[in-house]
Amino acid sequence: MHNPFLSDSGSEQSFILQLADETATLALGEKFANILHPGLIVFLCGDLGAGKTTLTRGILHAMGYQGKVKSPTYNLVEIYKFSRLYLYHFDFYRFNDPIEWEEAGFRDYFNENTICLLEWPEKADKLLPDADIKVFFRFHQSGREIKIQAGTEKGKLCLKHW
Repeated sequence: MHNPFLSDSGSEQSFILQLADETATLALGEKFANILHPGLIVFLCGDLGAGKTTLTRGILHAMGYQGKVKSPTYNLVEIYKFSRLYLYHFDFYRFNDPIEWEEAGFRDYFNENTICLLEWPEKADKLLPDADIKVFFRFHQSGREIKIQAGTEKGKLCLKHW
């Protein structure tokens, strides 16, 4: 299996960060929100409980959302609207059939006016557009290790502002 933490090439734009706890993950989400803009696709990859939804919660709270942020495991997507921006938070953990993708009209959610955050993107691999940014989570000692990596030129430009 591919390990993104071991595959640093000199040409890729990436950061590896150590996070001690949930508070640190929320704070990272707040900082991450500052570089996000409409038209971005962000893959959130990692084991159950690694912090994907917590990072999303930090992003949303930094953008001004005050409500509860839950994992969209059963709905497949949660929709958050900020003035003219739509942020879609997908969770494909329970995704079983490509027909679900087509019937739900998910393809229409990916456009220049939205930000799409996707948990478990590997479950819908061939159906998804390329990720602009990939965030990899793994358990490490007493906390988490996070790798943030650009996947496209648009993602590289975003991470330059980190």
